[in-house]
Amino acid sequence: MPSAIPCAIPSVIASVIASAAQLLAEVRACSLCAGLLPLAPRPVVQLDPAARILIASQAPGLKVHATGVPFNDASGERLRGWLGVTSEQFYNPRLFAIVPMGLCYPGRGVSGDLPPRPECASRWRAPLLRNLAQLRLTLVIGHYALAYHLPQERAGLTAAVRNWRRHWPAAMVLPHPSPANNRWFARNRWFEQELVPVLRARVVQVLGDEG
Repeated sequence: MPSAIPCAIPSVIASVIASAAQLLAEVRACSLCAGLLPLAPRPVVQLDPAARILIASQAPGLKVHATGVPFNDASGERLRGWLGVTSEQFYNPRLFAIVPMGLCYPGRGVSGDLPPRPECASRWRAPLLRNLAQLRLTLVIGHYALAYHLPQERAGLTAAVRNWRRHWPAAMVLPHPSPANNRWFARNRWFEQELVPVLRARVVQVLGDEG
């Protein structure tokens, strides 16, 4: 009599995919911060249980809010350049999960966008990340993601970027790729000269033939 185990494996995978799809539907319908946002809630997230790389970022900007497409702006162009990937690869949820700390545009402050709303991480982050069992690389982008994912890094973002080997090859801390950070890049040219080639090589390794 043939074993039932091989048939159970696709069933488990289907269950995981269905669970993730239901969660994403709930996330995208979230209105938890409706009264605290400058615009109507529009959670922006990309996720599939098969994703190999997690982009743990900050919060959508105004252009991303308008399109609903993560990193559909100058920051995204720079980030894809660092990674050495095409838009097709980047927006393939089976390769890249994109889960910002705040899922909706938080509004504009005096010197840039406001911080991510804290309600997002406390309500949605753990359930979303639990679906990412195939991760091989987490890219921790900016101060807010750093505080959540690597709270032991207390010396600041630049120090965490410099000390990338501490979390390698499972994770790398990155500065935010926003043009607002151009001064940082001018002062820290070692980042693009030394770290970006290492990052690109790791992305190629993680994505393999499916990239």
